[in-house]
Amino acid sequence: MAKEELISSNPLRVLGIDRKAEEGTQSLGLVMARAGLGKTAILVQIALDSMLRGNRVLHVAIGESIEKTRERYDDILALMAEDAKISDLDEVAQNRMIMTFKEGVFSRAVLEERLKDLIQQDIFKPDCLIIDGYDFDGNGRQAMEDLKTLMADLGVAVIWFSAISHRDDTRVSADGVPAPCHTIDDLFEVVLLIKPDGNVMNLDILKCAYCEVEPGTTLLLDPSTMLIKRS
Repeated sequence: MAKEELISSNPLRVLGIDRKAEEGTQSLGLVMARAGLGKTAILVQIALDSMLRGNRVLHVAIGESIEKTRERYDDILALMAEDAKISDLDEVAQNRMIMTFKEGVFSRAVLEERLKDLIQQDIFKPDCLIIDGYDFDGNGRQAMEDLKTLMADLGVAVIWFSAISHRDDTRVSADGVPAPCHTIDDLFEVVLLIKPDGNVMNLDILKCAYCEVEPGTTLLLDPSTMLIKRS
C-alpha cells in the first residue's frame, strides 16, 4: 500500500476533513471521552492524516511532555504504515511541531505570543492545530470564541480539541454532546465520542456538518491500538 492509498483508504475520509482544509474554511472539531480512553490517539490519527497530505500540524499538548507526545506519533505512524511503502517518514514528521504547556498555564494570550513568534520568523505556520488537554470545565464560551477568532486571524483553518466527559454528569445537548461541552457544541462542526461497549470500542459521530455519513454513525476502534478500523 503506497502513501496515496493509505490516505484514500483512511476511515477519516468520511469526516470530510480534507475538503474543509482545501477550502480554507475554518472548522472546529472535538473528540470527547472519559479520562484515559484514548482521545489523544484519535487526535494523533487526525493529525497524521493531515501531515500525510502535506499539511503542517501544530500539536499543543497541555499537561504532557514533548517526549511522550512524540512517542504517541511514532507509535501510531508505525502502526498506520505497517503495510505501506512510505519511504519518507522523516519528511512526514517534519510537517509537525509540538508545543507543550503545563496545566493551568495555557491561555489564548500565551498561545498567541508563541504562535505569532513562529509565524513571523517564518519557522512554522500550521494548517491544522491540535489542542489536547484543554480545560473545558474551567473555561466557558467566551474563551473558546476568543481562541476561534485568534486562529481565524492567523489563518489556521482546521482546529481539533479533546475534552473529558464525566460518568456522573448526565447533561447532554440536543445532539447528544456530553457535558462540559453541551452548552457550546454549536461552536463545533464535528464532535466525536469514544464509547466503550463491553470489549468493543466505538467512535460515535455525534455531530458532523460535512460528513459523508449521517450523525449517529459509529466507527470501530481497535481496542489494543485505538486505530480507527477500515471498513
